[in-house]
Amino acid sequence: MQFTINNKVDKVGIEDRIARITKRSLKSESKLAGLKMVLSMIDLTTLEGMDTDKKVQQLCYKATHIHNELPDLPNVAAVCVYPTMVKTASNALKDFDVKVASVATAFPSGSSSLKIKIQETKEAIFNGADEVDMVISRGKFHSGEYNYVFDEIATIKETCGSDVRLKVILETGELGDYDHIRFASEIAINAGADFIKTSTGKIKPAATLPITLVMLEAIKDHYYNTGKMIGMKPAGGISNSKLALQYLLLVKETLGDLWLDNHWFRFGASSLANDVLMQILKLKKGYYQSNNYFSKD
Repeated sequence: MQFTINNKVDKVGIEDRIARITKRSLKSESKLAGLKMVLSMIDLTTLEGMDTDKKVQQLCYKATHIHNELPDLPNVAAVCVYPTMVKTASNALKDFDVKVASVATAFPSGSSSLKIKIQETKEAIFNGADEVDMVISRGKFHSGEYNYVFDEIATIKETCGSDVRLKVILETGELGDYDHIRFASEIAINAGADFIKTSTGKIKPAATLPITLVMLEAIKDHYYNTGKMIGMKPAGGISNSKLALQYLLLVKETLGDLWLDNHWFRFGASSLANDVLMQILKLKKGYYQSNNYFSKD
């Protein structure tokens, strides 16, 4: 298969749409509904070398007991951990409707052999992962080896099978311009990604509204051409409720209401959860609670 950049992105058009989105505001009732939706779309994440079983168990508890004062709140969508912590997360979440996601394929660099990436993916699935977040072979993409990137994604998706959803991380902060972000999105989608994801969260810039819009447009065109829905996950740098609500507006206006569901849209932003909770409490009670009332992720 021959891969070339055919779809040039209208940079001015993208940034004009984002400027209009960021000027929008929501009334209290719509804002509260939006904040609850944001909460239901968060993947709580811990991807540090110091991760322990107890740290993962605590994160899983937070995922399922988001705030005891507000029992009507939804759980978050998933808890995302390294493959070695999947069994711990799976055991902690077995009685709850919260997915277990695992990074794999030599996260975050993507620099490893295909054999090892397959083995790591299989390990995560065997231990109970419902979703796998893989990072593309970043060096191969920048070297122009696009067929290699395509084939690797297709192989990992085959390893996942139909029951385990695959999120493909593009590391958009390294891709240089909107044209390459669009191009990488198309490769991932056509190779079988169930989701496309902006970033590992380990480099800056991570997710931005313009970059997300470019990826949403690729998803929209694929849907128009094939009828197949693809999920989207911006990750990294989304730490406040106002910005998260702007992402929801962007999704609604680009893809429509079908995508306003955590089966199709996620936030990779653990620190976002506490800010959303603070805003919900403010709307319900009329005042902000101190950070001391919220657990640290």
